[in-house]
Amino acid sequence: MDYLKMANSIPMWIAAGIAVFLVLIQSIIFATKSFTTGKEIGISESAMKDAMKSSFITSIGPSMVILTGLLSLLVTVGGPMAWMRLSFIGSVMFELMAAGFGTQAAGVEMGVDTMTDVAFANAVWTMILGSIGWIVFSTFTANKMDKVQHKFSKGDKGLITIASTAAMLGAFASLSSSHIVAMNKNTIACIAGGLIMAIIGPLGDKKNIKWLKEWTLAIALFGGMIVAAVI
Repeated sequence: MDYLKMANSIPMWIAAGIAVFLVLIQSIIFATKSFTTGKEIGISESAMKDAMKSSFITSIGPSMVILTGLLSLLVTVGGPMAWMRLSFIGSVMFELMAAGFGTQAAGVEMGVDTMTDVAFANAVWTMILGSIGWIVFSTFTANKMDKVQHKFSKGDKGLITIASTAAMLGAFASLSSSHIVAMNKNTIACIAGGLIMAIIGPLGDKKNIKWLKEWTLAIALFGGMIVAAVI
């Protein structure tokens, strides 16, 4: 049996659909509770709607990157698994790497050799088992993070802000460093995107241009890619 027939079969779509449906339900619950809590603590409805709008716009750029990964996974593990995995995790690099490790264990080089049903099964199990640790850890520790934060900061809210900012900067630095040292088109895109962000970010804040502040990340991402493509 051709593995793609199995990968794109109705049972696979049903299984993947159930998982994605659970994520959608979870998102709706979180959004509803956040909106309700926001009203309870005195945040205006217009401010919360503005925050939702800004979050939606900011997600456009990163979502386009995930879309390219979705297309890559489509041709290797089929539509259902690609849809489900990137709806759950959203890490293109992890999914491609995990799928590659899984197929290699079955003696198949992804994108080079002919995929077999065993290699496909290995890829699916590797992607799932490779990320299940995050889900288990967050499930059993999420309700304890408040105590951890309080113990770490000793009641100093400013320290939490500093730690969160440092963690965010470290994460972006880690993601960008490999592109910076690659000395290729990725380097050009990364530097150009950073420069665009450095220019329009402060400009939006200084001039209080609301739409520009909302679209800053998307403009920087696409601007960096365009500059790299042109050069």
